[in-house]
Amino acid sequence: MSGVGDLVEAIQAVPDSDVTDLLDVYESAYDLAPGLREDGDRRDSLREEARIEAGLRTFLDAGGHKAFTDTFEDLHGLSQLPGLAVQRLMADGYGFSAEGDWKTAALVRIAKVMSAGLEGGTSFMEDYTYHLAPDDPKVLGAHMLEICPSIAEGRTSCEIHPLSIGGKADPVRLVFDAAPGPAVVVGLLDLGSRFRLVLNEIEVVPPNEKLPKLPVARAVWRAKPDLATAAEAWLVAGGPHHTVFSRALTTEHYEDLAEIAGLELLVIDERTRVSDVKKELRWNDAYHRLS
Repeated sequence: MSGVGDLVEAIQAVPDSDVTDLLDVYESAYDLAPGLREDGDRRDSLREEARIEAGLRTFLDAGGHKAFTDTFEDLHGLSQLPGLAVQRLMADGYGFSAEGDWKTAALVRIAKVMSAGLEGGTSFMEDYTYHLAPDDPKVLGAHMLEICPSIAEGRTSCEIHPLSIGGKADPVRLVFDAAPGPAVVVGLLDLGSRFRLVLNEIEVVPPNEKLPKLPVARAVWRAKPDLATAAEAWLVAGGPHHTVFSRALTTEHYEDLAEIAGLELLVIDERTRVSDVKKELRWNDAYHRLS
């Protein structure tokens, strides 16, 4: 196994020319915040994030790794928590999840392979907060840095903002809203004797208003059949708080995955009732014990 120190060595070994090349890519691909531009006072932070990206990519490829996870509690010699670097690696098909969550990192990678060539994008995700308006409740999905730009609507903004955890320098990240349309969020949990996928069909919608005090990538959606039912069904099924979000994949794709890999799949959709979910879970448990 490799430790964070090994990754830091790979980052420190990145040639300056590779960093310069990545900065040119950032300049052309994203709208850089003023401080991150060539004459900006935070340019060194963008340069360091480019070095982290190049080193992390080299480190993963050298080990034959297609998915990874990190933690903000053990950054060793890293100057900032990888944000932009992780986002770009996910966009290139690597799996990722935060806080040591290897299951979701693996599922992101699987979803990236399944969705290759399809439109819509796939990303690591988390229920960040809820809009509990009685007439139109919604979920705001996000994470502190690491949402894949493959799900973005339009051109993304590259920004730098403080982060109160981790005890390191302010991290660079891409900020955007997810494109609207039908999507799914899927969680993977370990039941000891088997794995269960929990899937919720959703509809991504534009935010009610701009979110200047949430400078991260995010997706706002309506859960099917409604937020109260979906949330209760998710909890009853033991669904995790980290998920895979996809506008490229559908329930049918995950049905095929569950069939191929021998996974249990519980679907929360327009027809879901919590009483039926409880029955299905009991039936599933009996089936898997017998089989």
